[in-house]
Amino acid sequence: MALGLRSITGEPVIDRENGEELMRVQPGVDIALANLPRESPGTLYITTKQVIWVSDVDKSKGYAVDFLSISLHAVSRDPEAYSVPCLYTQIETEADEDLNSDNSDSEESTQVHDLSIVREMRLIPSDPTQLDSLFQVFCECAELNPDQNNEEQEEEHHDWIFSADQMEDAGAEDEDYLSHNPTNTLGHSNGHQDLAHNILELQINDERFEDAEETEHEGDDSHHH
Repeated sequence: MALGLRSITGEPVIDRENGEELMRVQPGVDIALANLPRESPGTLYITTKQVIWVSDVDKSKGYAVDFLSISLHAVSRDPEAYSVPCLYTQIETEADEDLNSDNSDSEESTQVHDLSIVREMRLIPSDPTQLDSLFQVFCECAELNPDQNNEEQEEEHHDWIFSADQMEDAGAEDEDYLSHNPTNTLGHSNGHQDLAHNILELQINDERFEDAEETEHEGDDSHHH
């Protein structure tokens, strides 16, 4: 699924066959993309997978963005941040590395022609009291579309946690493995078992080192007597 904002024409298309559901329809919503002037008025459609805005003035003009592309959403009521209360969103794009967000002049001139690099979207309801409920719907839909990269990182993090028993078992398995595969040395990773084995090996070596120190001290003491 492509990242970023995209242009749509006509009424919103909802993929009900794949489980997409309409969660909220909010009329009277203006939209402002990046640093461009706000567009008004329009109707906001929030589904379980995407956010869609369609102009009331020109029904053939609209924008859509998947929740997977929305990295942040928040209610903004600070007039220094924006002139009117709005629902502020940040959008992940495929061109993030190529565009300098501080260069607002080039951003404004470029984004008119290429929606895929728009990083910010503000939704401005005519009734500001609707902001909190819109924010809540955004939260619910965002939970239905978790970031797969974050999930994979969490799984990888948990996989690196070993108990003492696991390290001992993995160490025994690795000893058998190494006896049949002598070329598999410390410099070549063999997944979690190698890591556990290396940790266990370091612990064993530390214990041997401590034993050696004790023996040496005992020898020194015997010389003094």
